[in-house]
Amino acid sequence: MTWKCPKCGREFARENQDHYCVKPRTIDEYIEAQEETVRPRLHEIRAVIRGAIPEAEETISWSMPTYRKGRNIIHFAAARKHVGLYPGEEAVARFAEELDGYEVSKGTIRLPYDRPLPADLIRRIAGWCFENYAR
Repeated sequence: MTWKCPKCGREFARENQDHYCVKPRTIDEYIEAQEETVRPRLHEIRAVIRGAIPEAEETISWSMPTYRKGRNIIHFAAARKHVGLYPGEEAVARFAEELDGYEVSKGTIRLPYDRPLPADLIRRIAGWCFENYAR
């Protein structure tokens, strides 16, 4: 049994599966396409990253807000219970001690909506990524 999105016509295995009928072209479009309750957190993360690495270009890559300079540096994306921050494996390993208490996996940090945003830590991770990944 499949479910067909009434907006775009794509078929999915699960009914009402989250997807992008139209892929966002900008970070503003990405944030506006998210649940209203999540948008303030996404704006906050965006502001922290922009403040940390103002030289980076904002773009959409892999359908996620992305910061790049010569190559992708760091991404973030909304999920049901958290915002995923994607700084890469090396950054997750570098900040492992400070990430104790957060769910992490290969290159991913999950920042739950029900906890305060660790803005200073995100700022330092973004800065580290810029220093180590930008070209």
